[in-house]
Amino acid sequence: MKKEFDFTISNLGPCKVAPPILLSKLCKRTGDLTNYVRNDEYIVYDIEASPGDHVTFNRKHLIEKAGPRGLIFFNPEEVHAAIVTCGGLCPGLNDVIRALVMALWYEYGVLRISGIPFGYRGFLPEFNHDLIPLKPDVVKDIHRQGGTYLGSSRGYGDNISQIVDTMEKHGINVLFTVGGDGTQRGSLRIAEEVERRGLNAAVVGIPKTIDNDLSFIEKSFGFETAVSEAANALNGAHVEASCAVNGVGLVKVMGRESGFIAAYTALGTRDANFVLVPEVPFDLDGENGLLAYLHKRLIRRNHAVIVVAEGAGQEHLEAASTEFDASGNKKLGDIGLFLQDKIRSYFKEINVEVNLKYIDPSYMIRATPANPIDSTYCARLGTYAVHAAMAGKTKMLVSHVNDFYVHIPTELAISERNRIKPSESLWRNVIEATGQPASMKN
Repeated sequence: MKKEFDFTISNLGPCKVAPPILLSKLCKRTGDLTNYVRNDEYIVYDIEASPGDHVTFNRKHLIEKAGPRGLIFFNPEEVHAAIVTCGGLCPGLNDVIRALVMALWYEYGVLRISGIPFGYRGFLPEFNHDLIPLKPDVVKDIHRQGGTYLGSSRGYGDNISQIVDTMEKHGINVLFTVGGDGTQRGSLRIAEEVERRGLNAAVVGIPKTIDNDLSFIEKSFGFETAVSEAANALNGAHVEASCAVNGVGLVKVMGRESGFIAAYTALGTRDANFVLVPEVPFDLDGENGLLAYLHKRLIRRNHAVIVVAEGAGQEHLEAASTEFDASGNKKLGDIGLFLQDKIRSYFKEINVEVNLKYIDPSYMIRATPANPIDSTYCARLGTYAVHAAMAGKTKMLVSHVNDFYVHIPTELAISERNRIKPSESLWRNVIEATGQPASMKN
């Protein structure tokens, strides 16, 4: 039986305000009609089917389509919108900030827009941060730069009362939270506190996770750029390895609990011979372990390239960390340095020459500007987030599902991590591309 999800989106109240956006007008040149999105337009989440299936759709099982509405909840003249970027850096953050400001200002006439500096800590009085005024002239070129114009930090999303106090103090009634799992957990609690206090304030999230690990988010922004940058590192590792005697290129990429960057980088370059991800355990020693297979590969081809996600193989590290960072993420041991030492020790012990080059491009990847495809995606996510917020949608994220931009309840998106499923096609494609064994377990 297929699992059922409740995709119902929370609304602040009935929409009675005519939007400044003038749609539903016939284009004189082409005759095409550009229309508002109706509130009864939905898509299905699970599109798999078998002959003979008979399906009746319950409203809560359908996903609400994103886009401008014919009536909105907020009077634009009364809106004070705020934008906060939280957590680690990611390509495209500035593109999202720019898109939010441009859509608020030019499409809805919202002229009071503020940036919250350095993540959720920017709300807290003890840090004494001022709001950052935002308007088109300020943000028009920031998408050409990496990082975030507003600054970012981890944590502080559990100071809910103080955050909402600051929102009340400044009259913030629309809040856009740009961040990953921890950020959106904070976003949901903020929205719940806003509701508890009886405030008419919308809280809308834009999912940002370079690991692509939020549920019901088919692709998070910055992911394509991350794969492109990681591919450059993998290409370099391949050149180094193939030009040396028993050359080994080892590349570590981001991926705490999900190995999507590693998998897609391997598929995109076709230069990786081993892909190690958190979802697929592997042994180091023994006849079916990584080191033995690596040795066989070097005998056969004289070079090998390994791409490892940062969260892979943590069980092999001698002292697994019990510490957590400010976002609630478990601090990881450095699997890249660990593998580097293990590989060198193994081949020294069996008296085989090996030339290993270790590349860790992680922070270079995070800090780079978004590529054109990601930049486009960011612009559309930001614009759809503004449409949702102005229509009084709250406790939700904008997402892209089955080729539609949609609204996803925040509670669903943070319910579990999105991970590679070893039994499904992506991992099968990795096995086919690399030629590595389906299992490296003894």
